[in-house]
Amino acid sequence: MQLVVARIGRAHGIKGEVTVEVRTDEPELRLGPGAVLATDPAGVGPLTIETGRVHSGRLLLRFAGVSDRTGAEALRNTLLIAEIDPEELPEGEDEYYDHQLVDLDVVTEDGIEVGRITEISHLPSQDLFIVERPDGSEVMIPFVSEIVTEIDLEEQRAVIAPPPGLIDERAETVSSRDDDA
Repeated sequence: MQLVVARIGRAHGIKGEVTVEVRTDEPELRLGPGAVLATDPAGVGPLTIETGRVHSGRLLLRFAGVSDRTGAEALRNTLLIAEIDPEELPEGEDEYYDHQLVDLDVVTEDGIEVGRITEISHLPSQDLFIVERPDGSEVMIPFVSEIVTEIDLEEQRAVIAPPPGLIDERAETVSSRDDDA
């Protein structure tokens, strides 16, 4: 099975290094020197990681055969894809691969059906579940422990405790001005 582990960003310097937007919780396992990664678009790869280092909080990689800024810039926005065993699980207890979460049923703690996870959106601050509701509409649910209270892979469901207004239109508006009236 293939897993997107990073997206190549800008060239860094003149010796072929690129910045990388990491999309895995295990960069040391997936993005180490010697790793051979498929790419999207496929015509760019496969790419073999030659060196890697962290600079100012960003991961920098250099690939075999890419030795200058021009070559590095040509890789920009390429997705790096690792081949993993479908039975492999993340190391952390509360960590999941996207393929484990997509197609889970989403229900509230009260057992009310919300919908089905169709996609995971990875944002800088947090991940979002994109959930298709039974009526065909979509709702975005932040994948944070305060809202997603349980992931049950055996039952194929995610249990949520949504704050008012997240999945319905009945948001509670509270203002200190109401007390002054």
